[in-house]
Amino acid sequence: MPLLTHARPSSATTAVIVVAVATILAGCAPVVDVAPAGDAGNPACAPMMVALPDAIGDAPLRRTNSQATAAWGDPSQVILRCGVNVPGPTTDRCVSVNGVDWVIREGDPFWTLTTYGRNPATEILMNPDTISSATVLADLSTAAGKLPATRNCVGQEELQNLSQSQ
Repeated sequence: MPLLTHARPSSATTAVIVVAVATILAGCAPVVDVAPAGDAGNPACAPMMVALPDAIGDAPLRRTNSQATAAWGDPSQVILRCGVNVPGPTTDRCVSVNGVDWVIREGDPFWTLTTYGRNPATEILMNPDTISSATVLADLSTAAGKLPATRNCVGQEELQNLSQSQ
């Protein structure tokens, strides 16, 4: 009568099983549904996208389902889309953070922060009741600065100087 023995899997087999299980579990993590911007396929978005931070404040970076988008937090506190329409001259508030100008449109409850003077433009949607806009802009300006600036915001002082020189 043959003797049955139980063979132990090799360490290589165990490693393959562990990687397969991890891949399956990672695939089960919820992906954030973000509509891509109209110019999301613009290759100029790529340098910014690879420079995005792994976290904004305490909100970790999550996977999204569309090109040139990102999300942080669970539930999502910050959504980023590269390739939105480039804003023209505006009277909306504009702030400069680490050399990047941002046009701020305050909504209720979400704010829209859009890079100014960069093509393609980047848009951030956030709720200031759940995360500070100062934190968001400080953490994302380095990445957004990967897109070259062609214009800058003009403040009230610059406008007065311009009108006086004419």
